[in-house]
Amino acid sequence: MSFQQGLSGLFAAGRNLEVIGNNVANASTVGFKGSRAEFADVYANSVGSAGNVNVGIGTRLAAVAQQFNQGNITSTGNPLDVAISGEGFFRVSAAGSIAYTRNGQFQLDKDGYIVTNTGARLTGYPADDLGQIAPGAPGDLRISRGDLPPKITSDALAVMNLDARKGLLTAAGFDETDPSTYHGSTSLSVYDSQGGEHAVALYFVKTAANVWSVFGTADGTPIGAAALGQLTFQPDGTLDTTATTLPFTMSIPLTTGAATPLAIDLDFAGSTQFGSTTTVNELTQNGYTSGKITGFTIGQDGTILGRYSNGKTFAQGQIALASFVNPQGLAPLGGNLWGETNTTGQPLVGSPASGSLGQLQGGALEDSNVDLTQELVNMITAQRVYQANAQTIKTQDSVMQTLVNLR
Repeated sequence: MSFQQGLSGLFAAGRNLEVIGNNVANASTVGFKGSRAEFADVYANSVGSAGNVNVGIGTRLAAVAQQFNQGNITSTGNPLDVAISGEGFFRVSAAGSIAYTRNGQFQLDKDGYIVTNTGARLTGYPADDLGQIAPGAPGDLRISRGDLPPKITSDALAVMNLDARKGLLTAAGFDETDPSTYHGSTSLSVYDSQGGEHAVALYFVKTAANVWSVFGTADGTPIGAAALGQLTFQPDGTLDTTATTLPFTMSIPLTTGAATPLAIDLDFAGSTQFGSTTTVNELTQNGYTSGKITGFTIGQDGTILGRYSNGKTFAQGQIALASFVNPQGLAPLGGNLWGETNTTGQPLVGSPASGSLGQLQGGALEDSNVDLTQELVNMITAQRVYQANAQTIKTQDSVMQTLVNLR
């Protein structure tokens, strides 16, 4: 026995306690990944010595290996908190370089960029003016606080059932102010190029067997001098698409400064004439007014959807994730960040829930994966190992003292 074994054991046990202590200290750090100390034995090389009589000279710290197993996911309700369920790392840009993290505590900076609490910017795929995710190299993600531009109404659809039991009226006698001159009506809102809302009313007049004339007004003013068109039905009550020319065209003159006239194609595909009350089964149009952003959500695929005061949602971008063949090779940088090294392999960057990449959970965070109970048990064991190695040094000292005292 020599002092070498005991000293190396003390050093190894001390480093093990440091690793355990770091794990315990970060038991509440979001996205933290615990580590474990890994050791290797040490032998002295001696020329000509037999392999089965060599006595080891102690131990050494071989590696501090990070453990990238999944942590628990806790809901927070904060829309910018994001947890990864599965493989992958958030990709962030900091001081001109790329780093990686599992800590999904994000916030907006003064310029609208999504950043970590240390200021690193989250990267992903931007959205174009139509809300479509633009493929290509990831860039810094930014939330636009500007108004959502209005969309002009160009198409409308009304799916009706018109009551086949109604008697005949004349188209020439139609008067929108006199309900006795038409058999039914409905209304919808349409939008001009500036987002101005206009009320369009549609009136239905049965002028012959299986034939209905459709009239319209916009903001109380008749649209044109005659009917918008005629709907002709088959004897079985279905729409006669041969005798009916669809869509009807509504041309609405405007005096508000918006583009005029407001031209809308009005379709009645799927409408019927059955012997039941006139009903509106579907009424849609493709325009909307401008809207202010009221909040946003992050989907499982990383798409950031802005919610607007006009009831619309609009994609602002998509978060990118990165994975590595050997995540153990990542270098801890501090601040919940890791850096790529030559042992990790090239980062595999893509959208969440694609390939081997995990999916995201918005309004939630991934807890530290440290098992505090297990770490406390490991601490007790490491302490006992430290004491045992100290005892070997004490025993060696006693042996040396005995030799010194020989006469």
